[in-house]
Amino acid sequence: MKIDKSIIKELTDYLNEFNLTEIEYTDKDTKIKVSKSNPTSTNQAVSIGATAPITHESKSNFVSGTEVKSPIIGTAYLAVEPGAKKFSEVGKKIKKGETVMIVEAMKTMNHIPSTADGIIKKICVEDGQPVEYGQTIIIIE
Repeated sequence: MKIDKSIIKELTDYLNEFNLTEIEYTDKDTKIKVSKSNPTSTNQAVSIGATAPITHESKSNFVSGTEVKSPIIGTAYLAVEPGAKKFSEVGKKIKKGETVMIVEAMKTMNHIPSTADGIIKKICVEDGQPVEYGQTIIIIE
């Protein structure tokens, strides 16, 4: 069997371009899966809407609390539209079920609810930043 190296190169380029950790290509009876390790991710199993008490290190600042993770892959937005009031701001008191962010996937705006009551300690993503499934988006204390 001869594998077209250009396909692997193209898939690798997509991994880097879209900041993915894994991509799979299937064509008839050929299946190619390309993945890379992500040194910033944790090896922790995540379920949709899961929270986990954590100690998160970022540029030598320790942040402990409850993580709110993205249940889907998409683009994170901190407000309904540009210039509108943000759902989340550091120091804001938030209740369980309250929207902390929107993750847009396939032109659908998905409101991501807080999984705990508390005060927002850290916002881990920027407005308009791509996010992956299981990526921490907010830390609540």
